[in-house]
Amino acid sequence: MKNTFIAFDGLDGSGKTTQTELLINRLAAADIPYRYITFPTYDDRFSFFVNEYLGGRFGSDPNAVNAYAASSFFSADRYLSFITDWKADYDSGKVIIANRYTTANAVHQCSKLPRNEWDGFLEWLFDYEWNRLGLPRPDKVIYLCQPPEVSMQLINHRCEETGAKPDIHEQSPSHLRCSYEAALYVSDKYGWDRINVYDGAAIRSIEDIGAEVLSRVRELISL
Repeated sequence: MKNTFIAFDGLDGSGKTTQTELLINRLAAADIPYRYITFPTYDDRFSFFVNEYLGGRFGSDPNAVNAYAASSFFSADRYLSFITDWKADYDSGKVIIANRYTTANAVHQCSKLPRNEWDGFLEWLFDYEWNRLGLPRPDKVIYLCQPPEVSMQLINHRCEETGAKPDIHEQSPSHLRCSYEAALYVSDKYGWDRINVYDGAAIRSIEDIGAEVLSRVRELISL
């Protein structure tokens, strides 16, 4: 059965959760069967090594774990959750909406490497997850783009409000800057739908961004 798979990505604070929830609410209102998934799962059955890595167990600097090793942690999380949880929904033809996916590895781990190694890493990553592991390939990637300085401000504000401790990616301004540069490169190379959520002066309204998201997905879903 034909299915549709849309993955959202973006730096922390870019509105991934808000926009994916808006979209699945529209799917529900239109009686379109869907499955919402989010990564990492933060479930120790699947993402033990992800949690250890992001929590700083292997080093507080993201670069302490190389791009290939760190990617394998996240890949295992996605593979185990797919096989044991959402594969049946995918196979039955439900619309799959993902809050982060392989695309997050492409951005956050590619950023650890010299630019002349980016293409080789990306080829390895997508072949490993989508061919070797057999994970589904998204039909569309929507990248919610904002400057790393804005992302860092939002992370700090969230942590102050909630008391949450930032993970090793979130607490590293240099990692966020490198990830932003990698995101621009990867999204151009693979034709992701890049939506600017920051207009140069302020963050656009949720409704305005949502309308643009809707315009990008209508070629795949009748909404």
